Amino acid sequence: MNDSATEDLAKRPLTEAEIPGDEFARLRRENLARWPTGTAVDLDQAVAYHRALPPHKQLAKAMRDAHAQRRCLTQPRGGFGTLAMQKALMLTLDREGLADIVPTTTDSYTRNEQFAAAQKGVDESERLGRSLLNGFPIVNYGIEACRELVEAIEKPAIMLTGTSMPRLTGEIGFAAGYTGYLGSGIAYTTSYIKEMSIEEGIRNYQYLDRLAALYGEHGVELHRRQPGFLTGTNIPPCIAIAIGVLDCLLAAAQGVRHYGIELAQTLHLIQDAAAIAVCESITQEYLRRKGHDEVFTPVTSLHWMGAWPHDEAQCATLVSYGGTLAAIGGAVSVTTKSTHEAIGIPTPQANAEGLRMTRMAIYLARGIRLDGMPEYEREKALIEREVHAIVDKVLEMGDGDTALGTVRAFAAGVLDVPWSPNRHVKSRVIAARDAQGYLRILDAAALPLPADVLEVHEAGLRQRAAIENVPYNYELAVQSVYELSEPLSRLLPTRDKPQI
Repeated sequence: MNDSATEDLAKRPLTEAEIPGDEFARLRRENLARWPTGTAVDLDQAVAYHRALPPHKQLAKAMRDAHAQRRCLTQPRGGFGTLAMQKALMLTLDREGLADIVPTTTDSYTRNEQFAAAQKGVDESERLGRSLLNGFPIVNYGIEACRELVEAIEKPAIMLTGTSMPRLTGEIGFAAGYTGYLGSGIAYTTSYIKEMSIEEGIRNYQYLDRLAALYGEHGVELHRRQPGFLTGTNIPPCIAIAIGVLDCLLAAAQGVRHYGIELAQTLHLIQDAAAIAVCESITQEYLRRKGHDEVFTPVTSLHWMGAWPHDEAQCATLVSYGGTLAAIGGAVSVTTKSTHEAIGIPTPQANAEGLRMTRMAIYLARGIRLDGMPEYEREKALIEREVHAIVDKVLEMGDGDTALGTVRAFAAGVLDVPWSPNRHVKSRVIAARDAQGYLRILDAAALPLPADVLEVHEAGLRQRAAIENVPYNYELAVQSVYELSEPLSRLLPTRDKPQI
């Protein structure tokens, strides 16, 4: 985007420091003028609307209550191109799926701020009676239409935007009564977009986080959430957690006091449970180091983000197991998928079915904990050492400034994301599953991990190569990406029938 608000943001020296109030007010005026629906945003009126929402429709309260009671809430994804279809979807997810949190996923044009193209998609979808967009165009429909969605359901509503450019969707969604927003400057920029610099992505989300903090200053607590990684490949827990910590520090510096972090599942029960536990504790540690003592940081677990099988029975198992992992790990919420994952956008009914599968799995696993199990405690200690090594180095490179350190660390490869589409990321780190199913680092590239930690990773991966009688090379990583999409006959072959 070449609008004046973006240009003004870029003029400021990059820093984690809070955007000054007068400067932010000017940025907001310029941002809201970019599309006609933005002119309807009125902060005082929006604050009054949020204050009038019943408690059961406030996501921040729902997350705090679930955390205190150690419950795991369910939330799917979902978006269609017209108001009527989006409303029907959200009602289905609420009533048939029994979702605890109801989403609105935006379309690809909206994610890339191509609002004119999104409008053409809306018009054609309305004319043909079917969705030609892969999500709901929040900006084009505006505040009143979005409020119709919020008011139709009996649960909190969250925006799932998939964008590195959140400034206008955030303004309209928050003003409409959405009480949650998923997205962050580091994770989304490195997951979704090729050309945007890490610096620009950080700046864009500093605006959104300053906006969320502004609502907080007016007595409205909103749920901000970091999205984890949606690259469809294997992301080692230490990388996911380290970047989650950094995104959280950036948000806290803008005044955010409620910030969740998402972790994609590795599908190894002990590793996922350990990652969830470490994520919350280590995030709190770094927040305290930076002087942020009152930030609430619940962890959300994401159903498997890699390739899915075409067999619905296998998919149903992945959905159910994902609920089990989230519950045992102590996640405050789980983002669900369906048995249609390998096919395309699920129907509302399939989406609701995935929610119910997950909810039943959570119920069955609700009382199981791994605390004290030696292997679990060892994995926690390993992940803690890895995250400390990465985050400490990033902060050192920025002379204590999270924003500067992040940009410098990506340039040096000290921060890295496997198979990132962003050209400002080295993408030299490679991960693979070891003999026990743990996700380990095959090539650490420039990650600043201790030598003895890397020895643990290499030992497990070499053991797998020996057991499977395959070379110890990058093919282990490629196979690990596609492994779970394979048919059962390849994953777990049956023995030949005995001859009679």
